[in-house]
Amino acid sequence: MPRVNDDGRLLRERSPHQHNRVTYVELFFDLVFVFAITQISHTLLAHFTPLGVMQVTMLMLAVWWVWVFTSWTTNWLDPEQAPVRVMLFGLMIAGLLLSTSIPKAFENRGLAFASAYSAMQVGRTLFFLWSVPTSAAGPRYNFLRILVWLGISAVFWIAGGLSDGDLRIGLWLVALAIEYCGPAMRFRTPGLGASTTRDWEVEGGHMAERCALFIIIALGESIVVTGATFAESVWTMSVVCAFVVALIGSIAMWWVYFHIGAEAGSEHISQSADTGRLARLAYTYLHLPIVAGIVVSAVGDELLLAHPDGHVGAKEILGIVGGPLLYLIGTILFKHAIRGIYQLSHLVGIGLFIVLISFAERFTPLSLAAVAAVILMIVAAWEAISLGSR
Repeated sequence: MPRVNDDGRLLRERSPHQHNRVTYVELFFDLVFVFAITQISHTLLAHFTPLGVMQVTMLMLAVWWVWVFTSWTTNWLDPEQAPVRVMLFGLMIAGLLLSTSIPKAFENRGLAFASAYSAMQVGRTLFFLWSVPTSAAGPRYNFLRILVWLGISAVFWIAGGLSDGDLRIGLWLVALAIEYCGPAMRFRTPGLGASTTRDWEVEGGHMAERCALFIIIALGESIVVTGATFAESVWTMSVVCAFVVALIGSIAMWWVYFHIGAEAGSEHISQSADTGRLARLAYTYLHLPIVAGIVVSAVGDELLLAHPDGHVGAKEILGIVGGPLLYLIGTILFKHAIRGIYQLSHLVGIGLFIVLISFAERFTPLSLAAVAAVILMIVAAWEAISLGSR
């Protein structure tokens, strides 16, 4: 690999008021995470127990974290440069190993999952340090701190992969806690101090678009699951209605996020005086419950199509109602970070979902999903009308 010159030629060129587009190689990299999200939803469906939900949540946290850290890196590095592309291709190979390990990550593939994850996190950080010229002291010290934190967490990931049962869960929880606390604590490191949000300055439009594309990935996975399950089902009137209701729910989710929120977020972060702070809060932390809500909803759609006229139990309530509820909670927090207000339409929607949980067992899965879809449609229409009238 060629040596990087001191002119920082691997860094993205930034111009005032210019939005760096998402490159084709970044979209190609995201294909691995289409598979990862599918693996997570299928694993949740197969292990829909309290322990299984906790384990899948841990895997979801890891998948999101490795993706969003890579998005930060490609916001600074230019993916059109050959070395950066090679780095992304390497991450794709490790990411595919990580994704294929998800269903048995807490069984006999724990070490494979942990090794792939740690290699992605640490390897990408080392590549950035190699790429940045020595004259860029701020970014270099920032990534040195990040490297220390990720190196420590990698020890717990690998140790967990070598362990079994509760010990693996405990060690991986420690690893996740280290990584998720890192940005909040500005990667404070003895001898290196702490980063500032100025060290994390990003091109806001690019960051917003990257996260919006991940939402598309999650919604697309939901539609794939719905379509695949419907194709294998016997097409009774109830199943056809369930299919339509599931699609309407996905469309309403898209509308709630993309009709106004995504564009407003892009404009706001692009004009922000502290893009690093806003990107850390709105796009690193607060997009996680949005994605998780879509994944849980996809599981709910599969349960719906399997037994549209059946009994509503804890699984159906969690999937059909809990998924959209989690999605709305994440969306309202994201939009609050952008606009500084809690939107009434979303608050009402969250309240309606909480009330619906109390009566959920009185419904069939089909009628419960229909009510959930109506609530999402009300939220979407309310927001569009109220904000559009301004």
